[in-house]
Amino acid sequence: MRFFELLAHQHLFIYFFPALLFIIIFGLFLGYTHFFSDRSEERKKEIIHRFPEGFEDCNAPFPLGMTLTIIGTVVWAFFYILAIGVFKVAI
Repeated sequence: MRFFELLAHQHLFIYFFPALLFIIIFGLFLGYTHFFSDRSEERKKEIIHRFPEGFEDCNAPFPLGMTLTIIGTVVWAFFYILAIGVFKVAI
């Protein structure tokens, strides 16, 4: 039993609110940033396929947030493998 009963609630809120804030900011970053080109606005509005259920598919530009996430993951994996393989460092 913990000495302070509210300590578990404090830890819950300390972990929950930064994660919630990160999810909101990351969602906005994915939705509103992309590489702008002369056809990017036209591509966002152009419907290229209609599904029988009523859904529409657009050829929108790839989000900048997703591009940075993929690049960061690949770079992290490369250096992780390098550190484990060459330097025998356990991260």
